[in-house]
Amino acid sequence: MNFSLSDEQQMLADSARRFVQGGYQPEALWRQFAELGWLALPFDEDDGGLGAGLVETMVLLEELGRGGVTTPYLATVVLGGGILRRADAACRARYLPDLMAGDLQLALAVDEQERVFAPENTALQACEEGGGFVLNGRKTVVLNGDQADRILVLARTGGEPGDQRGLSLFLLDPGSPGVTLTPHRLVDGHRAARLQLDGVRLSADALIFEKDAAFEPVRQVLDEAILALGAEAVGALSVLLDDTVEYSKTRKQFGVPIGSFQVLQHRMADMFMALEQTRSLLLAATLKTLEGHDDARQAVHALKARIGGAGRHIAQEAVQLHGGMGMTDELAVGRYFKRITAMDGLFGGADQHLAAFARG
Repeated sequence: MNFSLSDEQQMLADSARRFVQGGYQPEALWRQFAELGWLALPFDEDDGGLGAGLVETMVLLEELGRGGVTTPYLATVVLGGGILRRADAACRARYLPDLMAGDLQLALAVDEQERVFAPENTALQACEEGGGFVLNGRKTVVLNGDQADRILVLARTGGEPGDQRGLSLFLLDPGSPGVTLTPHRLVDGHRAARLQLDGVRLSADALIFEKDAAFEPVRQVLDEAILALGAEAVGALSVLLDDTVEYSKTRKQFGVPIGSFQVLQHRMADMFMALEQTRSLLLAATLKTLEGHDDARQAVHALKARIGGAGRHIAQEAVQLHGGMGMTDELAVGRYFKRITAMDGLFGGADQHLAAFARG
C-alpha cells in the first residue's frame, strides 16, 4: 500500500487548510463548497463530478475536522450522495446536478430508537398497497434531517429485524403527508432530527434500488461514512494535541512552564501515540476499502472502535491538561471535545464495533 499523498491530493489538502484558516462566511459556506468543487468531489465525471475517490474525501474531511467546520457534508455528500452514486442513471441524472450545485441537501435515515445501530436491525415497515408503499415507524438521529430537501429512508419490506434480506430504500419528500420531523442538536452543535412516519404513501418509483435489496449498498455507504468520520476525527484530535502542547509551553506553575514536568510530557507523548495509531488505522481502512481487500470491513470496525477509545483519551487529556479553561467557551478545546464525544456515538459505538471486529 502507498500511504503517501499524490501531488493532486496534497494540493487539495493545502487548499482546504488555507480555506479553513483564512476565514469563511458561515452563512454562505455551502455555496462556497459548491464553487470550490468539493460537493462534486466523489462523483463520476460522467455524472458531472470530479471523479475523485475515497482518499480525496478523507483528505478534505481531515482539514474540515481540523478547522472545526460544521457542515452537512457528511449527511449530504457522503451518506446521501453515496447512495445516489450507486443508484441507476436516471436517478443520478435527476438529483446529482442539484446536489453538486449546492441546491439539494440530503439525509439518510437508518438508526432506530433502542436498537443497536446496524441496517439489518431496521423495523420501520413499508407495506405494498395500491401499486405503491405505505410507510409506518420512526427513525432517530437523522443527520441533517431538519434541513434536508429529500430524506432517504431504510424500511423493511420483508423478513424480521435482524434479517439482511427484505430491506428497501425510499426517497422521501419531508413535506409529504404523515411525515413529522422533530429537530434537535447533537452535543457538538450538529443538526439532526427524529423522523416519524404515519401512513406515508409513496409511489413505486420512490424506490432507489430493487425491492428487498438495499442492505449491501447501505452498508457500503455506512462504511464510507465511518471512514469520513475517522478523517474528521484525526483532524480534530490533531488540534487537541497541538493546542495542548502549545499551552504547556506558556502556562507556568511554580515559576516554570508546565511542559517541563516529566509526568505531563509522558501524558502528551501518550496522546501523540494514540493520534498516530488512529491516523494509521484510517489510512489502512481507507486503502483497503478502496482496493477491495477481504478484511476491509474489519479495518473499518477497528477504526471506529479506535475513534471511540483513542479519541476519548486524547480529548479528555486535552481538557485536563488545560485545567478549568478546557471546558470554557473561551478555548476551542471544549468544542473539539464535544465533537469527538458525538463522533463516538454515531454509526455504532466503540464497544459494538470492537465486538464486530472480534467476530470477524
